[in-house]
Amino acid sequence: MRNRLRAVGLLFLTALLGGCGYNTLQSTDEQIKAGWAEVLNQYQRRADLVPNLVNVVKGFAAQEKDVLLGVTQARAKVGSIQAMPELINDEQAFAKFIAAQGEMSSALARMLLVVENYPQLKSDTVFRDLQAQLEGTENRITVARNRYIQAVQEYNVTVRSFPSNLTAMMFGFKVKPSFTVENEKAIATPPKVDFSAPAKP
Repeated sequence: MRNRLRAVGLLFLTALLGGCGYNTLQSTDEQIKAGWAEVLNQYQRRADLVPNLVNVVKGFAAQEKDVLLGVTQARAKVGSIQAMPELINDEQAFAKFIAAQGEMSSALARMLLVVENYPQLKSDTVFRDLQAQLEGTENRITVARNRYIQAVQEYNVTVRSFPSNLTAMMFGFKVKPSFTVENEKAIATPPKVDFSAPAKP
């Protein structure tokens, strides 16, 4: 009899939690973690390309010290932030990380703009290969970021909606930060990496 009552109670609790959004909170939370891991993976891929890009550009345009230093410093700043999974639960740390990535995008854009003045660099095989890798990585960053934004939106709607908001409060699920209009503007536009056009005289 006790076992039967336990089984009925367990079924009732499962149905209650499922109906109150518990399962949705769990699944969307996991989607956010997976989405964020992919965002970090692509940002790391970009950061790994930077030293090679800087070295190749330096070989043709060593006099562009300020631009090259800017890229190197931006990469160092990105690397100094511990991008742990917990970052997505801390709005200030999240904003700091995204701001650093925005600085990296701006620094890369400035460096790639300078490249326009060096036709030999633009035609260098190694540089063109790195340029193609960077372009592909920037596209993957955009896709990964958009997936993360969608996952956070779905999760946050569940956290704020009744009656799942009661379940969220009971189990400690809180709203997670996403990309805001400001930081989205700073990093959403990939650096221009198309050097097929001839250099201006």
